[in-house]
Amino acid sequence: MGNSYNTIVIGAGQAGLAIGYYLKQKSLSFLIIDSNSRVGDSWRHRYDSLILFTPRSHSALPGMNVEGSPHGYPNKDEIADYLENYSRHYNLPVQLNTAVINLFKENEQFHLVTNKGNYVAKNIVVATGPFQKPFVPDVEKDVLKDIFQIHAAHYKNPTQLNEGTTLIVGAGNSGVQIATELAESREVYLSVGKRMKFLPYTLLNRSVFWWFQVLGVSKATIHSKLGQFMKKNDPIIGKELKPLLSRGVVKKVSKVSKADGKSLICQNGEKVQPENIIWATGYHNDYEWIEIPNIIDKNNNVIHDRGITKEKGLYFLGLSWQYRRGSALLLGVGEDAKFLANHIT
Repeated sequence: MGNSYNTIVIGAGQAGLAIGYYLKQKSLSFLIIDSNSRVGDSWRHRYDSLILFTPRSHSALPGMNVEGSPHGYPNKDEIADYLENYSRHYNLPVQLNTAVINLFKENEQFHLVTNKGNYVAKNIVVATGPFQKPFVPDVEKDVLKDIFQIHAAHYKNPTQLNEGTTLIVGAGNSGVQIATELAESREVYLSVGKRMKFLPYTLLNRSVFWWFQVLGVSKATIHSKLGQFMKKNDPIIGKELKPLLSRGVVKKVSKVSKADGKSLICQNGEKVQPENIIWATGYHNDYEWIEIPNIIDKNNNVIHDRGITKEKGLYFLGLSWQYRRGSALLLGVGEDAKFLANHIT
């Protein structure tokens, strides 16, 4: 059958390419499919000013370095082009413009229905990553229509916004980077849900991620006490925002709880009247297309052990904290990919 493979990988981002690198060494028949028109598009479509918080030395997939100074920090287009070149360099079997409609299992075979036809495989690796469906809290429904709203997933640059005050809801690394950018041209408020912890990019002229490796922090697993602590206390990498906060250039407010007319009301009673709102509030998992029972829990999270599910032959890769902090990052996904490739064989 022309559309039958030992393994099909869903997603040609960093996770899908990393396991493709290892599957190629196993001489298995496999195919990597992706709904985008180019490898790397998941990075190309992100906001224009995005700079990675890992240096090039810690932003590479197995077998191929990122071009440029290893101590410098790549932008999102560099990484997009790197992934595309990686796919070509290793001649990975990637099929683009292929959107998955559903996945089911019948007679010990997985059946994948796509816009390009149906496929059959012994193994499926879901490598769609942690950034699937933008999440916006219910309060956005009560915001006046003349206030411009956009999720960070769709934000590109300040020209999209109305003039005037901008409220950024969510203070993860994306929200912080966007706040820092916008502070150059407008009044910015940043809604923070919990205490912010900052780490520098470098310490004693070494990347903080180099120190993570030396001190064993990078090896902490989700099952360890250190891993559990880190998951609950994920820091902001970089300190550019701190002086802006101290000078009041970016004004920190508490978590947004409701909207009332033109005002957004925070948990401590503070009110902000923005002309724009950027929701940097993260993402939902989107697994409605998986028609296999006992794989997804009631909170829409994958039930797995290091990417291995209870359904024989079904794997996940690139999940946030799949095994370690780096599981969803370029610097860590390769180790998980190697583990799963070995398990498949």
